[in-house]
Formats: sequence, structure tokens, C-alpha cells
Amino acid sequence: MPELPEVETVMRGLQARLEGRRIVHAQVNRPDLRWPFPAGLAARLEGAEVLGFRRRAKYILMRISGGDSVLIHLGMSGRINLTLGTPNAETLHEHLVLQTDDGWRVGFVDPRRFGSVDLVPTAQEDTHRLLAGMGPEPLDDAFSVSTLNEALAGKRTPIKAALLDQRLVAGLGNIYVCEALFRARISPSRLAYTVPGARAARLVPAIKATLTEAIAAGGSSLRDYVQPDGELGYFQHAWKVYRREGERCEECLVETGCVGVRRIVQSGRSTFYCGRLQR
Repeated sequence: MPELPEVETVMRGLQARLEGRRIVHAQVNRPDLRWPFPAGLAARLEGAEVLGFRRRAKYILMRISGGDSVLIHLGMSGRINLTLGTPNAETLHEHLVLQTDDGWRVGFVDPRRFGSVDLVPTAQEDTHRLLAGMGPEPLDDAFSVSTLNEALAGKRTPIKAALLDQRLVAGLGNIYVCEALFRARISPSRLAYTVPGARAARLVPAIKATLTEAIAAGGSSLRDYVQPDGELGYFQHAWKVYRREGERCEECLVETGCVGVRRIVQSGRSTFYCGRLQR
């Protein structure tokens, strides 16, 4: 599933082409994805001006004239095709199509149909059922060592599971939690209540740095994920532990007896870490 940096990359691509433009054509090609499309969605979008964009966790919010926002979730295999001057022809698994007044065409493609699209009043974005109750954005000032200390106090779940809880911090996913924990030298199995203090002081900047670098690299390419212009992200080439089972991490290259990056399963997901450095 695309994670925060991938979603941020898609949002920025859409923002660069759609902000300030008017939607002259909208087409819904099926009644539902994970949930039904809002009734009258195409009619609501046609003629609307795109006012701006916002990302909340792994959701994209496209704000349009008239006071509504289009909430988009890419799901497991969703992607956005963004092309200029392409005829408005339906492509395979393309479920929503928009065309702007300057010729840009946006297609939401989702073969597995785990994505979703909804309409929400812009003033009520944060109370939408999919966004309500989420924690702070990890790149915002509201996510700090003190807030993490408070959120982890008394939690007896593994720190990796705690960081994937969207109520604690919004938008973190499996890849970037593994990478951030490696940078912070914290074992993914360490109980969360033992992290506040010096470990949290390492973890917060590690999370922010990992996400910032991934966004700058255009996100990671995972199966169906591509940027709106079709270019693949390349942060996967900078992964330090994720999917590197058996390899030596960059700091263990000269260590004798190092067994390399290990893989365990936590809550049904693969976790990758260095058993020598992460404690």
C-alpha cells in the first residue's frame, strides 16, 4: 500500500497541474470501489474550480469551489494517471476520470478496488469518519518528543505496533517505521512504554528525517505505485533494512560474526531490523 511519502508525492503532482483549474468533464465508470461513490459525484465535480490540496495521513483532499473536498484513498493498488491532451477514453480499471479546462486528464486506476473516493464539506474534513481521531502528522511540529513520550506512556505493545496506530501518529506505515527504528537504533520488539526519554529523543527526528528524504526521492515504488507523471519513486534504493533480510546493514559491513538484517513477523507484517544495533 502506498505510504505517506508516496501519497504526498501524488498529491503534489496533482496540485501542480490542477490547482486553480476548472473541471470541465467528470466521469464515474462504476458504482463503487471499497465503498460506493457519492451519489451525483460527477455532476458535483463538473464546472467546479480546484482550489487547493491537503494530505491527511494517507488520504488526499482536493478542495473545490462550493465548499466541498474530494477525499481520495489509493488503497492497495490505486494510482493516478495524469496526462496532457489525451482523448477522454476509458482505460482498464479506470474508475474515475476528470478533465480540466487546460487539457489535463486525471484517471483514478485501481485494479483491486480497495481505494475510495468520497465528498466531505471542507470545513468538516477532520470529522470525516476516516479521519476523525487521527493523531498528529509526523512532519508537523505537533509531533514532538514530548507528545510521543505522553502517547507511549504505559503502552505495553511493541513500539513498531504503537507507531502504526493512526491514533498515536497519522500516516506512518510498515516500511518507514522499520527504517526510522533502524535510524533510532531501537528494536521493533521493544515495549513502547520503555521508549519515552532518550530513545524517543532519537526516534522523533529519525521519523521526520526518513519521511522527508523519502518525499524528496519521490516515494518508494511498490508494485503498482507510480507518481502521477508515471515516473517511479526511487527511495527503495536507500532502504537501510527493509527487504534486506540476510544482508549486512551499512554499519555492520566490517563487523565479524554479524548475522545481517533479520526479518520477523509482527501483527501479520514483515519487520526488518539489525539485531546488533537495534536494542
